[in-house]
Amino acid sequence: MTSLSITALLVLSWQVISCVSFTSFIFGDSLVDAGNNNYLFTLSKANSPPYGIDFKPSHGQPTGRFTNGRTISDIVGQELGAKSLPPPYLAPNTQVDAIIGGINYASGASGILDETGFLFIGRVPLGQQVSYFEESRNYMVNVMGENETREFLKKAIFSITTGSNDILNYVQPNIPFLEGDKVSSTELQDFMVSNLTTQLKRLHELGARKFIVVGVGPLGCIPFVRALNLLPRGKCSVTVNELIQGYNEKLRDMLNRLNQEMGPESIFIYANSYDIVLSIILNSRKYGFENGDEPCCGGYFPPFVCFKENNAEASSILCDDRSNYVFWDAYHPTEAANLIIAKELLDGDKGISFPINIRELYNYSF
Repeated sequence: MTSLSITALLVLSWQVISCVSFTSFIFGDSLVDAGNNNYLFTLSKANSPPYGIDFKPSHGQPTGRFTNGRTISDIVGQELGAKSLPPPYLAPNTQVDAIIGGINYASGASGILDETGFLFIGRVPLGQQVSYFEESRNYMVNVMGENETREFLKKAIFSITTGSNDILNYVQPNIPFLEGDKVSSTELQDFMVSNLTTQLKRLHELGARKFIVVGVGPLGCIPFVRALNLLPRGKCSVTVNELIQGYNEKLRDMLNRLNQEMGPESIFIYANSYDIVLSIILNSRKYGFENGDEPCCGGYFPPFVCFKENNAEASSILCDDRSNYVFWDAYHPTEAANLIIAKELLDGDKGISFPINIRELYNYSF
């Protein structure tokens, strides 16, 4: 097929589905990575079993998602009628899908700050993810033209789920000769908010109008941090969670300012993942989970490695019933937990999603 024929087909496809399809551009870390790290030289990968064991589109094969099934972004998209899940930007030929369902730029081990995750070697920091989107936008302009691209992007949802790795890198012990002195917790929070503000404004200049910015969850309660601090079951690191709550408060204030500054032609939603996840962890049985402390895969203590040996039918490090666990591995939720989180973010009240929830954002017209 000639390039002219491909362009014509893309334009026709966009005209047919642009009014009914859910389009999402996804930025962030391993909580929403759909496989970008598969194409990097990195220590942060989820491309081997049992990752993806419950992911139906791949028939249980790993895709690079850091969980057993769907991420929160996958679930939200499907609930809002997505025809397909946004492909990872670094996968071959992904640009062709940009006009239809959006693209996923998220990268495991990445953060708001460029230096976050350097010990994992390869990762795509948030600033580079936005630069990748700029490349995608140039492609769209070549296919649709500037005016059509602007109209298209005005209806799309831009979700940003990042910050967890910046916090985790900060609370871990320094590695001698590799890391300098730490800044204060207040300085870290301010650096994160300032850098994130810069990237949100870049996206806005490129045409983004509907934003979902997810706050950092209660990392003080994840198996990795609890093990790091030698905490017993049911206990969370108060210090880590207080650091996160301080950051989230500053993040929410920043988003409120952007809503005021950018006027009625754009909207920034603060998604309060912290309260949702903390409630699930502290009340796990109420939500239908038997285990709200331990990871299903990889164990509760170092090295926290989740893998399945060769083609063995079962592995001693994998729990029997994934649906009974809040945590898939030492860092990430199971699909069962992601389903609850996604539902809350979709239809929650102003205490969860402010000023409106995601479903309302999807139906919002400027």
